[in-house]
Amino acid sequence: MLPAVWDRALTELGRSEGGADTLALLVRDQDTRRLLLLRAVLDAAQGADAAICPPAEKSRLRDDWALLSEADRAGRADRARGPAGGVAASSARARLLYPLTGPWALTCLRGLDPVERPPAPQDARELRRAVAHFSALAATAAARAGIPFTAELTAHDGVLHLPSLGTLHTATAGDTAVRAVHARNRLTLRRPDAPDVTVFLEHGCGAWSGALSWTSAHALPGLVPGAPPMPLDDLAPYRSVRDDPRHRALSAPTTLDDPERKRWLQAWSGTAAALRSGGERRVAEAQALLRCLVPLEMPPDAEGPGESDGGCSATRRDAFGALLCSTPPSPVAFAATLVHELQHAKLAALSDLTTLHQAGSEARYFAPWRPDPRPFDGLLQGAYAHLGLADFFQRRALTADPAHRESAWAQHARYRAQVGATLPALVGSPHLTVRGRRFVDSMAAAYEDMSEHPAPRGHTARAQAYLKAARMLWTRRQTPSTPRLNE
Repeated sequence: MLPAVWDRALTELGRSEGGADTLALLVRDQDTRRLLLLRAVLDAAQGADAAICPPAEKSRLRDDWALLSEADRAGRADRARGPAGGVAASSARARLLYPLTGPWALTCLRGLDPVERPPAPQDARELRRAVAHFSALAATAAARAGIPFTAELTAHDGVLHLPSLGTLHTATAGDTAVRAVHARNRLTLRRPDAPDVTVFLEHGCGAWSGALSWTSAHALPGLVPGAPPMPLDDLAPYRSVRDDPRHRALSAPTTLDDPERKRWLQAWSGTAAALRSGGERRVAEAQALLRCLVPLEMPPDAEGPGESDGGCSATRRDAFGALLCSTPPSPVAFAATLVHELQHAKLAALSDLTTLHQAGSEARYFAPWRPDPRPFDGLLQGAYAHLGLADFFQRRALTADPAHRESAWAQHARYRAQVGATLPALVGSPHLTVRGRRFVDSMAAAYEDMSEHPAPRGHTARAQAYLKAARMLWTRRQTPSTPRLNE
């Protein structure tokens, strides 16, 4: 990559921004990694011991890969013919690049790893389920590409999930063979001793059927007029974060009922305007990076009337483009969550492209937003997310109506104070690479530029008092108490 491209990308991203070319650079790299990951699953399965992946499953995977390849070729041919074929093309490729294929593929690779000892019975069953999901992914991509096909699928424990389409529920609790036949935008699912289920593909996300055994995938309208629908994925089997130690405190994924889905729609409907109040580029950033929303349960201690009280959210490095979030209480809270989590997504994607630092994993740094010490990488991630929030709320405070201005200034003052408390450790670190130093220096410049429009003194004073209290409590927790003589 040309030095000028790197310089521009590091400077833009360090300022918590990102022009169209810079964001496209991150997206292309992540998409390439996703496609390579899919191929790695096929190769790992073909090279696995027969006790881990039997010959019949290997043959089925080769058929799945052939169907995936045909769908991708059809998509590329449609794109070459012009805009008329672009919808099918983008839908087919989008299935391969869908964020939650990342966690699924890594689940497969962990189970297929020949270095590991033979899996326990439960792990072997989970691996069979994961490998069989390849067939569902291939069938969905082919259906979205408009390819006629017949494929053999498997419903596990009474459930067959087809990504972006929906879920079929079978009458039996065990594994059930399902034959999928697709022709002319109509998918017929055939099971032994059960009526056929016919589903009709909808644009972008979802598939309609009159059968009670079918649940369609859900989507919210596009973020802005003309944008594609945004999947609200409460069905996918690989949306859990239970194996990620960084997300131990995160609520579990949930399935939404109609009232909860309406609350999501209400918050989402005003999110573009709320994002725009914090800078037009925030809308463009969300359009470029966000590909699906995964609803989480509301944390048990989520109480309070505030716009941002009580919820939880996260991004996953293995699921680029996905936002995991409990039901947002308002458009402003939803917009702030997007800013926060997309900062994490940008920095994770940049870190995949280049090494920013060579610090170890020792947790020893003070971070005002956490009660525990943080490793250097965690400190960098947190400071970067809070820098984006400080920028968002400052811009909102400068443009918002008086009813919301004071709240925005208070948020800005606190987030900027938090970033200011961590920047010395980041800027002065000997562990930064050349590119990492350029990135952190750009963060520091953005922090300094915010002083051109300072928050009112009262908000600044309260933010500093909060910061002082947080540091005192953190220091107390890290200082061992002196034992008494009689202990």
